[in-house]
Amino acid sequence: MNGTPRRGPGGFPATPQHPNRSPGARSPYNGTPGRQYGGSSLPQIPLATQQASAEPWIPAHIMDPPTQRSYAVAIYVFLWAYKLYDFYTLAVDETESFWYFIKWCFIDSTFLFCLPLFSIPWLEWSNLTSSTLAFLHVGLDAMLMFRIGVPVQAWLVSAVAFLWDSELAISERSVKPGPILHNASLILGKQIINILPEGSAILNPNRETFCLNSSVTHLELPILINQTEPIEIELTRIDIGTNHNETITIRKSEVKKLLRNARKAVRFVDPAEPLLLRYNVKKTGVYILKKVLDQSKLEVRPRSSNVVVATCPQARVKPTGQNRCRNDLSDVALEVEGIPPLRIKYRTTVGGRPREASEFQGLQPEDFVSPLSKHTSQALVRSNREDVSWARPQKVLVPLNETLINSGIWSYSVEEVADALGNIVSYVGFDEDYQPRHKEPASQSFTVHERPNAILDGCNPQHPLRVAKGFVTRLPIKYGSTGKYPADTPHTIEYLFTPEANLLANGNHSPQAELKKQNMKTSREQPQISASGLYTIKSVSTDFCGGEVLEPASCLLQNPPEPGLSITSEDIVDKCAGNPIGLRVELDLIGTPPFSIRYTRQSGRDKRVFGLEVKSLRSTTELTPPDAGHYTYTFNTIKDFVYGERPLHNLVLEQDVKPSASAHFIEASGPKQACIDDTAEFDVRLQGEGPWRLEYEVVHNGKREKRSRDVEEEHYTIQTEKLSQGGEYTVALTSITDKMGCKEFLKEEAKVNVRHERPKAYFGHIEGKQSVMALQGKPVDLPLRLTGAGPWRLEYENLDTKETKKVSVQSANDKLNTQAEGLYQLLRVRDSVCPGIIDEKASQFSVGWVPRPQIHVPESAYVDKYGEKFIRQAICEGEEDAFDVMLHGNSPFDVSYEQQFREKKNGKTAALKKNDLRGVGGMASVNAETSQAGTYEYKFVQLADNKYDHSSRHFTPVTIQQTVHSLPSARFNNPGKTYSFCHTQSSDDGEEVIPVTLDGVPPFYLEVEIKHHGTPKPELSVHRNIDSHKYDLKIEHRKLHLGHSAVSIRKVRDSRGCTKKSPPTTQRVQISVHDAPTATPLEDRTDFCVGERLSFALGGQFPFTVYYTFDKKERKASNAQTTFRRLAELPGTFTITGLRDSASECLAGLNITKQIHPIPSVRLSGGQVSEVDIHEGGGTDLDFQFWGTPPFEFTYTRSTNAHKGKKSKVLEIRTEVSYEHRLSIPVQEEGTYEVVSIKDRWCSFAKEGIEGLEGFGRGKSGRKMLQS
Repeated sequence: MNGTPRRGPGGFPATPQHPNRSPGARSPYNGTPGRQYGGSSLPQIPLATQQASAEPWIPAHIMDPPTQRSYAVAIYVFLWAYKLYDFYTLAVDETESFWYFIKWCFIDSTFLFCLPLFSIPWLEWSNLTSSTLAFLHVGLDAMLMFRIGVPVQAWLVSAVAFLWDSELAISERSVKPGPILHNASLILGKQIINILPEGSAILNPNRETFCLNSSVTHLELPILINQTEPIEIELTRIDIGTNHNETITIRKSEVKKLLRNARKAVRFVDPAEPLLLRYNVKKTGVYILKKVLDQSKLEVRPRSSNVVVATCPQARVKPTGQNRCRNDLSDVALEVEGIPPLRIKYRTTVGGRPREASEFQGLQPEDFVSPLSKHTSQALVRSNREDVSWARPQKVLVPLNETLINSGIWSYSVEEVADALGNIVSYVGFDEDYQPRHKEPASQSFTVHERPNAILDGCNPQHPLRVAKGFVTRLPIKYGSTGKYPADTPHTIEYLFTPEANLLANGNHSPQAELKKQNMKTSREQPQISASGLYTIKSVSTDFCGGEVLEPASCLLQNPPEPGLSITSEDIVDKCAGNPIGLRVELDLIGTPPFSIRYTRQSGRDKRVFGLEVKSLRSTTELTPPDAGHYTYTFNTIKDFVYGERPLHNLVLEQDVKPSASAHFIEASGPKQACIDDTAEFDVRLQGEGPWRLEYEVVHNGKREKRSRDVEEEHYTIQTEKLSQGGEYTVALTSITDKMGCKEFLKEEAKVNVRHERPKAYFGHIEGKQSVMALQGKPVDLPLRLTGAGPWRLEYENLDTKETKKVSVQSANDKLNTQAEGLYQLLRVRDSVCPGIIDEKASQFSVGWVPRPQIHVPESAYVDKYGEKFIRQAICEGEEDAFDVMLHGNSPFDVSYEQQFREKKNGKTAALKKNDLRGVGGMASVNAETSQAGTYEYKFVQLADNKYDHSSRHFTPVTIQQTVHSLPSARFNNPGKTYSFCHTQSSDDGEEVIPVTLDGVPPFYLEVEIKHHGTPKPELSVHRNIDSHKYDLKIEHRKLHLGHSAVSIRKVRDSRGCTKKSPPTTQRVQISVHDAPTATPLEDRTDFCVGERLSFALGGQFPFTVYYTFDKKERKASNAQTTFRRLAELPGTFTITGLRDSASECLAGLNITKQIHPIPSVRLSGGQVSEVDIHEGGGTDLDFQFWGTPPFEFTYTRSTNAHKGKKSKVLEIRTEVSYEHRLSIPVQEEGTYEVVSIKDRWCSFAKEGIEGLEGFGRGKSGRKMLQS
């Protein structure tokens, strides 16, 4: 029966489901059916498909698939372990979550998308599945890395409970309730009934397109089968080149391999769903599905279907030159090959910036007519037979010509090409495994260069270049281009040259002009020229492009004559004596102005060099030496604008000079200064032939006094009379007469300023007084008042220290800096010109110091004193205390003191604590520290006031010491302990003893508080004169009530008067008196099922000891809680016989009995999974077996038969009752039958997770106790 074709539940074959087209599949045309040939239609225009892999990426002979799966699972588990470690790191270190989230999104996505590429069986999921898993992992990563609130703790608790959960059973051993509550062996068995279907087959159901070339050498044709399992498939191939037919038969073994690969690709195989086979082909042609045989040797009629496998289209940019010039034509061609009409898409990139893509459609040869452009059924028919020659590839050339308006790198690249069938080849980021490899590249690039230009800068025939003969200069060519900047590449220059002697009359080139050519390596290089003549640029070019010559393009080069000098001279004669006093020289020059001439003047051994600047070709200069003597003038060198310095020969002039009489002041640069009643002196130098008669005059206040003196020597000193009036005096030289009697008038004069009075010095005032109180050690500036012309020289004395000093004073209101106290006296003063006087009334100034601050301890603040240490009276720990210190000085005061603590027990000194105190008046208060027992010292180490900062040299520290006594304490030896008794029993003497320990100095005073449960007011117990540190506290028995009482220490005081009150949270002891323990069932029923829990409420003081019997065996159990619970793991009788608690030794006798019943069970098909195949209309029986107490009520379901990758669905639910332990039910419908619940007289059980059973028997753990 298994070989018979099976039908679906409805009795008819399922309709094939067409999957979506491949992601890259596109077809611009619709197929046109043609004439029937062998039962099949002519080929449709198919779409492209991707090649599916049937074998793992790692071959099975290297590593078998199960091992590969194990490695994949191990890697996945390792990634999760690493992820949980990062989660732990985030929780502990509080680091940044975002980067962890990005890291794990990348790692998870990479793992999930790369794993299917290995083609490991069972791990070859689709892109949709990979995307779904990736999004799920991204969500989990976000919850982990950003610590989003999810019930992770509840999940972990559930997992721990599932793995380690166990509880005590009646047998007093730990058991896991899971196997008891969820015993799957109670319901066993399943019966599967199949109704056999019919089948169908179709080739290329999605009308995909396929093509082959040199890189894609084989592909897989899709064959869709539905409700059948074929054993043989027959195909027909029509050759495109020859139109010949070929029959291809796929045998049984190969069909099995195709089926296995198809099932592996879909993962979950459902027999009712279509299955897609992929057959590998390596030749082009038209493929037609002719015949399909199934396992029953019956022919499955295929649907009319076919597919065309063509040669893939291709395109290239034909090779061209690598260089162009701007504004040239591109001259590029695209060559396209494929089945016409063709479509090509290309893109032009200029300077790295891509332009918008361009596209050509409908490309085909001129004599070619494509049948695909017609829409009749006879479009592909020729001579009454199938003609597929139209599917042969054709070549089409597409020329491209455009003006290259921009410079840079131009690139033409093919992006996509498509043929008439819809086969598309993309050249943008193509994969070498699936795209064709081309001998010629799919793109071509060339460089567009800027065209150069040239112009002459700073030279033309009207403004020629002037260069010295024999010197080389550069032709001033300036390079440019059609772009913003000149091209920094070699340039080639062609220019015409005509010598200056051969130029035509109009200044143009002669017919014999010479054409020269020079190569410049860079744009900064220029041709070198030296010959005079006319230069004209004819052309400029680079290695790639010719350029343009701009105006001016001509330059005239001239060689001026070398510079020369000729001189003529005449004497300059004194009109009175007739003696020569100098030379007048005329200069005649040759060359290009301006000129620079250097000459020497020599008189005896005195030789000096002079220079002349001449701006024209003719000039005159006078040479007049100041002194008499024989002078020789020699002209040495000359240079002009073009030529450098050149020597002169034989140009010498000589002359004997006797100058006329003259006189001038030797030092007359500025007016002199003089004191009143002093004389002034002026030095005069005389020239000419002596002896001389010198006349001068003294002018003051409009009065002139003339004087004359006969002078023999060349140097003379004029001395005035005493200048008795202040003001300005002028001494003027009026005339001089030499030996020959020649008189010369003079204009020389000198001035002297005479002071009106002598300088004076005295002290100024500070705040109206000539005394000041300053801070000790600080400098004091005493105000000075001076008259006269500075700077002054001042001498003063400190009368207290007898110290005398001299200082230089620059300003009339300067200050005298002092650093010592005393009385200062001014002694002498002198300004820059005259000695002065001291004003006796203001000649003294007094300087004194402000007193420093001091600190004192008043007598009321201490009880004893040792040097600078003051002892205060002792105090108890925690009490408030303060003391005052007295401050003297200028308020406010800043005081710093160190607080040092020494423990009383071990004498250990704690770290210093520094405090600051600010006092406004003459007294400051300090709060004493009493928080801890021991000795405190307060050492005042710094003191400052409003005038002085702290100075360790002028301050003596003061120390105050105080002792703080510790507080006494009392505590229970066993805090928290409960003293418990049965209410019928008591101690021998009627009082209970509670041990207490006390700390402090005895004797002690102790107060104890007793608080009874339910009583608002506590009782107080007082204990006096406790002489020891150990004390037995006795509470009278009459004060203890039935129930709980709390005892706490309220207050304790020692002999030093220190008292300590206990806080409300102090330690306590409990006293409790209990009745006998009790046990009460939490449920009134007496019948229970296996797997349920027996619970009892216990009254008394835990822990308890429970005595019980089960199956006639006595047992004892300890229970630490007030609820006693045990799991019923086995059927039987359970009885509690006694109970004891921890409050007393009283044992309570009990008799509580519960009956435990077993859970029913059922078997279908003997507890096995059986599969039965039937024909439509046939039937079979369901056999059930029961265990338990009748009657039995059970529920079973019929579901769809499960297929791989598809979940089974419940179709119907039925409930039956059986009074026997066996039952048979006939059925005729297809499906999977199984029992989901069972119950007998006492108990019930149901499977978990069965759809549609939410309302049945869904009590605790899927079972319930039936009430009779």
